[in-house]
Amino acid sequence: MIDELKRVLNGLQAEEIIAYVAAQYGNRVVFSTSFGVEDQVLTHMLAAKARDTSVFTLETGRLFPETYYIWNRTLERYGMPIRAFYPQADALEAMVSDKGPTSFYESVENRKECCFIRKIEPLRRAIKGFDVWITGIRAEQSSNREDMGIVEWDEGNAIIKVHPLFYWTQAEVEGFLKAFNVPYNPLHDKGFLSIGCQPCTRSVGAGEDFRAGRWWWEDKSKKECGLHGER
Repeated sequence: MIDELKRVLNGLQAEEIIAYVAAQYGNRVVFSTSFGVEDQVLTHMLAAKARDTSVFTLETGRLFPETYYIWNRTLERYGMPIRAFYPQADALEAMVSDKGPTSFYESVENRKECCFIRKIEPLRRAIKGFDVWITGIRAEQSSNREDMGIVEWDEGNAIIKVHPLFYWTQAEVEGFLKAFNVPYNPLHDKGFLSIGCQPCTRSVGAGEDFRAGRWWWEDKSKKECGLHGER
């Protein structure tokens, strides 16, 4: 099934990928948004091609004010409900009570614990019961992602992942935003290429890696939170 889906989708444009997946899988498709530029492009496409698709976001409790701003703008523009998944209160309270509010700076282990509680566990609840998960992953975002493709099987979550923008460049993403006047996070204009939780994200300087602003105090090879696998 995966091989056949790869064969079909590899020859399609992003909008066609979305339309095909929606037609084939219907209400078994879910899209995750963190309101980054790629996700805004996909939201625009979904609103046009498959607006009944389930959409969710992970509300970690540590997002930028600008992220909440674009969340509201997106709801106003497209009128598609976006379900928010929060961390389990007991686990979050225990971690913060035991280690403090910024334990993620102290070690990779602590940071991954925080990511698990705030993002990974809620993600598992968000995608449970779905067969296909649409994401905004692009190949050039990270060297850890270059060996992926438009379609992959996520063994850990037992779900098909589809990345319609996988081969898009940053310039193509920005061009689409301008061409269709798609709302986007104003932090992108301030050098924030990859935006996550506020304490763990900084702007990126000229010549720096796309994800250099995420968990900048860690070794480059460890810069994945686990949402898309530790590669």
